[in-house]
Amino acid sequence: MDRRKFLAIGVATGAAWAFERDATAAAPAEWTEWRGPKRDAVSAETGLQKEWKTGGPTMLWKASGLGGGYSTPSFSQGMLFGMGYRGEDEVVWARDVETGAQKWVTPAIATANRGVGYAEGSRSTPTVVGDRLYSLGVSGDLVCLDTQTGRLHWRKNLITDFGGRLPNWGFTESPLVDGDKVLVTPGGRGSLIVALNRMTGETIWQSNVPGNDQASYSSIVIGTLAGRRQYVQFVTGGVVGIGMGGEFLWRHNRPQNGIQITTPVLHNDHVFVTTAYDKGGALVKVTADGGAISAQEVYFSQEMQNHHGGVIRIGENIYYAEGHRGSTSLVCREFLTGKLVWRSEERLKGSLFFAEGNFYFRNERGEAMLFEANPAAFVVKGRFDPPDRSGKNAWAHPVVVGGRLYLRDQDWLHCYDVRA
Repeated sequence: MDRRKFLAIGVATGAAWAFERDATAAAPAEWTEWRGPKRDAVSAETGLQKEWKTGGPTMLWKASGLGGGYSTPSFSQGMLFGMGYRGEDEVVWARDVETGAQKWVTPAIATANRGVGYAEGSRSTPTVVGDRLYSLGVSGDLVCLDTQTGRLHWRKNLITDFGGRLPNWGFTESPLVDGDKVLVTPGGRGSLIVALNRMTGETIWQSNVPGNDQASYSSIVIGTLAGRRQYVQFVTGGVVGIGMGGEFLWRHNRPQNGIQITTPVLHNDHVFVTTAYDKGGALVKVTADGGAISAQEVYFSQEMQNHHGGVIRIGENIYYAEGHRGSTSLVCREFLTGKLVWRSEERLKGSLFFAEGNFYFRNERGEAMLFEANPAAFVVKGRFDPPDRSGKNAWAHPVVVGGRLYLRDQDWLHCYDVRA
């Protein structure tokens, strides 16, 4: 196929899907980007089940034919959006939230990159703003598509257009849209982060950060620290703060190992970052002295390592899967001190999502679990094993949107009713 034609292919092309539907399903809702509107994986959904029956919540439908990948879906306008490898193509797709049926698929990304680690498929979550979608492929292809048809508006490549360097496991970042800008991390010299006009793809600015950082696997977050609105990104050499015009503000050089995956957590002028491979986690406080902004380390602990399942702050505590490989367990720690509150006796490694007092946990081996956001103890409220396991690690994060729990595993997507 000539990918330069960027054809949107409809359901009639024969892409496989199957679905089961419950007519009482909740109305569609919005979850338009990686980890939600604040990139913190905290949802405002209400009216959800407080515990699960034996065997888990009721499945509304299941769909296959997504293509290979670890991409977590996003949701808008009654559709869900994602990415995957289909044959020789890396594609972006849209499906109906009511049925799982395919609406369109566009092979607008470069040929599926089989030369990176874990080459099963895509990693990025599409970002949706109005009638436009922004998605980043494993090889660094950033595309802007029409949400209704999949038609290409524009395309850039982080390597050829900005001098970026391909990470060992490919580009995994989910694009950030801020007003008229879309931001991504090429990791080039003089272009660590770039801001593009989200309507045209034209360059607005390129950041010049001291050092020789490259893009790692984390995604940019935005917040106000020390009275200044800024972008925060976790790159190979540590965590950095970038101003609204692309100017360098501050950095902190640990933890670092070149494999920074977890999204930074921002709260009250503090930034928490963590990585695995025995490198640990750190909390820094960002302060201002006149016009200068700097970051001071509050604590660092080699023990506080999260591989890739994400960290969520609820109140004064953070929750995440701590450790690496066979020694990982769920923990609750104090955000400002790092003090351990509790640790699960069971060995658990996976990703987290929060809604209405509970965490939705997806073990990388496939199991789904519901447990309380309870600083007093680790209290499980239900668990089950979704069907159709791929045999690969279940690294796509769970998402709850419109009273439904969505679980992706490579080619499969399952939708469950979790309304009270």
